[in-house]
Amino acid sequence: MHETGNHQAPLLEIHQLAKKFPVRRSFLQAKTYVQAVSNLSFTIHNGETYGLVGESGCGKSTTGRLLLRLQDPTAGNITYNGKDITHARESELRQLRKDIQIVFQDPYSSLNPRIKIGDAIREPMNIFRIGDPGSRKKRVYELLQKVGLQQDQYDRYPHEFSGGQRQRIVLARALAVNPRFLVCDEPVSALDVSVQSQILNLLQQLQAEYQLTYLFIAHDLSVVRHISQRIGVMYLGHLVEEAPTDQLFSDPAHPYTQALLSAIPTTKPNRRRERIVLSGDVPSPIHLPSGCVFHPRCPAAIPSCREVVPLMRMISEHHRVACHLAK
Repeated sequence: MHETGNHQAPLLEIHQLAKKFPVRRSFLQAKTYVQAVSNLSFTIHNGETYGLVGESGCGKSTTGRLLLRLQDPTAGNITYNGKDITHARESELRQLRKDIQIVFQDPYSSLNPRIKIGDAIREPMNIFRIGDPGSRKKRVYELLQKVGLQQDQYDRYPHEFSGGQRQRIVLARALAVNPRFLVCDEPVSALDVSVQSQILNLLQQLQAEYQLTYLFIAHDLSVVRHISQRIGVMYLGHLVEEAPTDQLFSDPAHPYTQALLSAIPTTKPNRRRERIVLSGDVPSPIHLPSGCVFHPRCPAAIPSCREVVPLMRMISEHHRVACHLAK
């Protein structure tokens, strides 16, 4: 069972976060904008894994980059460990990036093919001047063992490893500076299913040992279910539902969440699940629909869905949803 409550102050809190990117189709046309993230609000508590799911292009990865301040938000606030980091200066960001690390989807593109993996893991310690050369190398050996690799692999290059091994290397590099928070941006989606479970189990082991907090971004709900205590569901840059993992899977309230869950393959042939097939295509983020952004594809839409933007509201303890019809 997943834990459902936490009464401590959140480690990370974002409020009404928004990000839009300018798009100019030609010199004769006025500049338009892609609304990648819109009025996003959620919290993550210390030691928790918060899953963020949705279709490709819904703004999940942009959200992760905003939290790291790799991109500047258009509006809203980001509070980390009680401090507003929305407009933090470069000196403040340096410490922040020591505390918050990211694990990207493609481990091969995350590593320089010309740098030995031992040197790649040691590089963050060099940048932040952690320890002396001898202690740094010793730390690399320790991290290689922690992620399931061998010390004698220190001098090998990234192309000599499998995809799962490269993701282990990236994890070791992220842990090199003793972070407190990891943004895991689709960390297993490029891996085979059997390797996915190994990396997920490793993430959980490392979380328990180092008291880590995760934002786990993915499009696969079954993967997120395995690792997350709470899940937020995004659609076209909006958070449409948030609930503890068990509650979201047993009682989804938003029609989009219900459609996502209906698409998960079942391992029990006797338990047939009715598949909800959404009509139409995902609208353009340049020209978002009026009212609820999901209404053009929603099988339960009513007239007010086309006109009134639904507010995120609590429908039960720890369970909130942005839908006019949810009860």
